[in-house]
Amino acid sequence: MGSKKFLEFLPANFRHEKSFFIQNNLNDFEKLSNLSDLDINVIQRKASLCTLNNLKKIRTIAVFKKEIGISPAEAYLLLHCGISSIKSLSVSSPYELQRKIGRLERSLRVKTNVETTFSLLNEWIKRARQIYKSI
Repeated sequence: MGSKKFLEFLPANFRHEKSFFIQNNLNDFEKLSNLSDLDINVIQRKASLCTLNNLKKIRTIAVFKKEIGISPAEAYLLLHCGISSIKSLSVSSPYELQRKIGRLERSLRVKTNVETTFSLLNEWIKRARQIYKSI
């Protein structure tokens, strides 16, 4: 997925962050995944319309894409289910993730576009465990 498509994926409520990243040539998920908390605080001071929460979500989506190799839509789904780091993914089970996704779908009363199977969830968890052990 190209960097342009990565930023295009972001929903409308990320418009200020998206605009800032494009203006400052931070449109590659590799660059976004390497942002530190200090970098995020500097961005927030420079662009007051960018929220801390949205900036951290974008960084997390980029980290999941870079490290685990999942799509931004899959990473966004994990975020909405309460999985916000490689560590939290590595200590999860596929059954727990499937239950959280199902609960999210029921509470939103909508079926997600992301097709998740136990084997796919298990693969994500396995990759997250390998990465977390190497840190």
